[in-house]
Amino acid sequence: MSSALDRLLGARVPGPPEALRRGPFRAGKFPSPLHSERRSARVGLWLGVAFAICFVTGLISHLIQNPSGWFVWPASPAWLYRFTQGLHVAAGLAAIPLLLVKLWAVYPKLFEWPPAGSVSRVVSRLSILVLVGAAAMQLVTGVINTAQWYPFGFFFTTAHYWTGWIAIGAVAVHVGAKAPEIRRGLARRGTPGAAAGLTAEQATEREAVDEAAETGSVPRRAFVLAAGLGVGAVTLTTVGQSFSPLGQVSVLAPRQPGVGPQALPVRQTARAARVTDVGPEYRLVIEGPNRLELTLDELAQFTQRTERLPIACVEGWSADATWTGVRLGDLLEEAGLARDTEVAVESLQEGGLYRRSIVAPPHARSPRTLLATGLNGSPLVPDHGYPVRLIAPNRPGVMQTKWVTKVTPV
Repeated sequence: MSSALDRLLGARVPGPPEALRRGPFRAGKFPSPLHSERRSARVGLWLGVAFAICFVTGLISHLIQNPSGWFVWPASPAWLYRFTQGLHVAAGLAAIPLLLVKLWAVYPKLFEWPPAGSVSRVVSRLSILVLVGAAAMQLVTGVINTAQWYPFGFFFTTAHYWTGWIAIGAVAVHVGAKAPEIRRGLARRGTPGAAAGLTAEQATEREAVDEAAETGSVPRRAFVLAAGLGVGAVTLTTVGQSFSPLGQVSVLAPRQPGVGPQALPVRQTARAARVTDVGPEYRLVIEGPNRLELTLDELAQFTQRTERLPIACVEGWSADATWTGVRLGDLLEEAGLARDTEVAVESLQEGGLYRRSIVAPPHARSPRTLLATGLNGSPLVPDHGYPVRLIAPNRPGVMQTKWVTKVTPV
């Protein structure tokens, strides 16, 4: 069976007639030495690192929001999710210029002659199509998501998660298929010498020839510098949304720390959630053996705590804020429940995927988890969750439920 498959994959396919060898198919059409295994492999290495970072940090975010029995996300350190999701978005944005450089380095391969000399080559080229398509899908929709603009007809989070698996699988297949070329490209000396098995002296001479061939084209060092500056510029002008000290220079960041009502950005407004008229009949319900049904005045009778905690959004932005409220654990205990009871927190918001969130035991028992009524020294405004919102350390912002009305054991 395997030998038959090998024969099939290795079978030569008929070559096209020479009369078709026109335009970009002409011999010597792409003379620049920058279109080389060396350049492609080294850019590909950095692009692979960026994709790996995005995949791991994205998987972490998915598991936090859709926990499995084996996965436990801690409540401390409080900044951990802020770091992982900020890194996820920063690496994704940095991957955009890297992907463009990578495609530029290898695009002459689209016009190689013959286009596909064997069945295995046809399969290889189709796999590259999957890789490029999945990578482009992830990066384009990821950028659109940071701007909270959804012109497509599918749910971004689900599509992004499953396409991530396709992309990382395609990367693994591509690396395996191209391992010999990648090894040559990453060799200390350039690809020409490594590919031909030259000695160190011969490889040095070959390098000199290649440098001379760059006359009239972009020099290698300028190419590398331009690529590095592109990645640096994208990172510097956006990373301030999660790394506050660079907020002033991150002019392309969709959100700026400290900008918004009560000096904090807003992802979803009270108007969008249709929670704009909370009257005196409001009650906070804590279900348990000793069921609580509290007015805001009654909630204010509990010991008030103040915590400095970040809001870290899945779109990559984050900001520190000072929150005041009652510990969730204190209310659970008052209702006759253990402090580490897993609970569901429900919002006054009538619809939406995030109107309800689960608070796992590590966060429920954390002394820093609050049902907050104040932000940065003032009562909550509606856009930040008035009358009561959840704030817990080391959780995605979409799970920090606003306009809380009920807490129920799971």
